[in-house]
Amino acid sequence: MNKQTIIIAFGGASPEHEVSVLTAMQAMAALEESSYETVPLYISKSGIWYTGDALKDLKNYENLQKLTHKAEQCSFAQQSDGKPVLRIKKTGLFSSDDEIPIFAILTAFHGSNGENGAFQGVCEMYNIPYTGSGIMASSVGMDKVTTKKICRSENIPVVDGVDFFETDWVDDQENIIRNIEKMGYPVVIKPVHLGSSIGVEVVKTKDEMIRAIETGFRYDAQILVENAIAPLIEINCSVMGNPQSCDVSVCERPMGLKEILSFEDKYQRESSSGKGMASADRVIPADIDTELAENIRDTAKNVFKTLHASGLARLDFLVHAETKEFYFNEINTIPGSFSFYLWKESGLQFNELLEKLIQTALEQHQEKNGRIQSYETNLLSQKAVKGMKGLKGSK
Repeated sequence: MNKQTIIIAFGGASPEHEVSVLTAMQAMAALEESSYETVPLYISKSGIWYTGDALKDLKNYENLQKLTHKAEQCSFAQQSDGKPVLRIKKTGLFSSDDEIPIFAILTAFHGSNGENGAFQGVCEMYNIPYTGSGIMASSVGMDKVTTKKICRSENIPVVDGVDFFETDWVDDQENIIRNIEKMGYPVVIKPVHLGSSIGVEVVKTKDEMIRAIETGFRYDAQILVENAIAPLIEINCSVMGNPQSCDVSVCERPMGLKEILSFEDKYQRESSSGKGMASADRVIPADIDTELAENIRDTAKNVFKTLHASGLARLDFLVHAETKEFYFNEINTIPGSFSFYLWKESGLQFNELLEKLIQTALEQHQEKNGRIQSYETNLLSQKAVKGMKGLKGSK
């Protein structure tokens, strides 16, 4: 019996490109013994799509140029009956392109083009089932400012902050600095549309703040500056399901060497060994009191539903260590390592988690396609009778 094909999509033009590769490698390894055939879809940093067995070996990523020469370029296409396929480009003079039918796509992108709704939009255009959140939740989830505005409107606690674009910084730097300093130091500098703590820095002086903002603009056109919670405890948990029905994992307390968890803490500590977020130091379940943990879990579920997220997400919270007040910080709609280490505490193995995500994607796709897709009308035939003159000024 032929296995159904799951495309593992990863990479992309993103500062989190390498992190995405690690997550994809973990997913392909976990699904080796499953009922699915996994096919890699690697998007290079320049945006070119590749597939091929060479993309399944992490060692090959040490030299990306050599790797892409071993791989084959590919794209989505549709057969005559409209069914989606992965079309593999063949370069031989008399060679015809190969086509692989697509059962579903497991999205393993992190950040920028991939997690922000862009790739999800392509899947929608080709009517392909895909894991994770849809276009809206993906794009909103990648925008820290918009996410917090929505949460604030729903009385979900978030930290106060100031946001601005690079053009604002150039034109009105003094006024922006004045507004930031009204909050008092220390403050946290964050690029608005990045994850994995890239470009995030706690600063305690004006000079540090200016330097951190200038660095942040190397990654993003918009910066968010927030009050720093001190003393700080970071608490995360994962939510899985859809806006109508979802479950929440146990809480974790990630351990960092600095005031906030850094990219290095997550991915470059000695224990990492190519395991992505799964290798970061953490306490699971988090060593906080039961009431606080339940309040955070309930809020995570509320945020997940409010943003219309689906599939699986990790939600990060900031807790004041003394007052125990907590604030929603951000949602990761495709978290590193799919946060499987949090669900393992609930008895769910990594391969089972991935298969559950695929099943959720298929169910949502089926539900969407079960709705009316067109509105039967003779509008165009009526307009055709009138001709182009009849269309002028009419709607």
